[in-house]
Amino acid sequence: MSLNQYIRPVTTERKENLTIGGCDLMELAKEYGTPLYVIDEATLRGICHDYKKAFAECKNIKMKYACKALCTSAVVRILDDEGFGFDAVSAGEIYTLHKSGADMSKVLFNGNNKSASEIELALNLGVGRFSVDNFYEAELLNKIAFEKNLKADILLRVTPGIECHTHEYIQTGQIDSKFGFDLSQMDEIITLIQKQYKNLDLHGLHAHIGSQIFELQSYSDEVEILVKEINRINKKFGLKLDEMNIGGGLGVRYTNSDNPPSTEELAEAVKKVVSSADDLTIYIEPGRSIISTSGVTLYTVGSSKQVPNGRKYAAVDGGMADNPRPSMYQAEYTAEVVNKPDDFKKEKVTIAGRFCESGDILINEIELPELEAGDILCVYNTGAYNYSMASNYNRVEKPAMVLVNNSHSDIIVYRETLDNLISHDNIPDRLRR
Repeated sequence: MSLNQYIRPVTTERKENLTIGGCDLMELAKEYGTPLYVIDEATLRGICHDYKKAFAECKNIKMKYACKALCTSAVVRILDDEGFGFDAVSAGEIYTLHKSGADMSKVLFNGNNKSASEIELALNLGVGRFSVDNFYEAELLNKIAFEKNLKADILLRVTPGIECHTHEYIQTGQIDSKFGFDLSQMDEIITLIQKQYKNLDLHGLHAHIGSQIFELQSYSDEVEILVKEINRINKKFGLKLDEMNIGGGLGVRYTNSDNPPSTEELAEAVKKVVSSADDLTIYIEPGRSIISTSGVTLYTVGSSKQVPNGRKYAAVDGGMADNPRPSMYQAEYTAEVVNKPDDFKKEKVTIAGRFCESGDILINEIELPELEAGDILCVYNTGAYNYSMASNYNRVEKPAMVLVNNSHSDIIVYRETLDNLISHDNIPDRLRR
């Protein structure tokens, strides 16, 4: 098994309490408070090694981490140490990469509506590639690059027409998508680049077919379509496109019913199709499968409610603001009680969040030891798209995040304070007392 197929971080142990990275989770909750995001460094580095080992024999295949899954300065440092490049989709991600010391030449700027100020920042900081998503962006990027007397190195993002079996909100490769050029538009945009957009230097194509993908055939189909299109473009326009970015999307195991392919299986599927494309540099952009399994979230149990002839609810001190995925995607999770790892007297309970929405349910009807106020709940596989999608709904502070390794813990994101919440508020003079 590769680590994307684990539900729990690789260092998880059951002692008197649950531990991760050699750290007692009850002690972490006591020291840092809850809700608390916890990242296990050994698992994070381990999945990086899984990817590098799986593709080791393919010198023309390189890795970029999709920052949208989780982008903090410490996580960037680790991924940069492991030799990964980065896929960024905003000025905030680009600036975080820059300030964290990442190699900006290995950064791809992606996204379907980049602003002029974001493009300027990316050019100023030496971002290595722009994934041009549409006609408007091509014109805008060329204009700004011209004004700066620069050449922008680009890929063209395309929609390959592949619908993978995942939630419709995280499908991105189908024909009816907000992302990328349709293949029928390729000739038009390439003609514009050759004849008008002289400050754009085209290197290849970029596609991304979705997220939480379990079907390897989707990748094989995508690669086959891109290779065919690159060959057609090279022949028709006299080009030598030499880069192909196939995106990420490999799934992870949130519950026992999930069965994602391993990194080795992904590598075999990709290598079979690209065996005849040795002249191409191929980029893969894992995000979720890099960071998700390394992360857990700790919550403190509070109130409970038994509905007559219905469900039992137990509420925790977090919910949809620190993990919006269940309410957005009907995502499912696995959880354990930190201080009752060997308590086998269990009951079926629904874990409710603390926010003012009936839909704020973290986990529906899970078997857990009987919960009491003060128990600490550990929800697994929350490294991806939890902190990165967190909000201040109900004016609640965002949680802290700690990195654990070899029985040591470090704060990598400080908990927001009430003063942080109002730091950007302003009362006009006419309303002041």
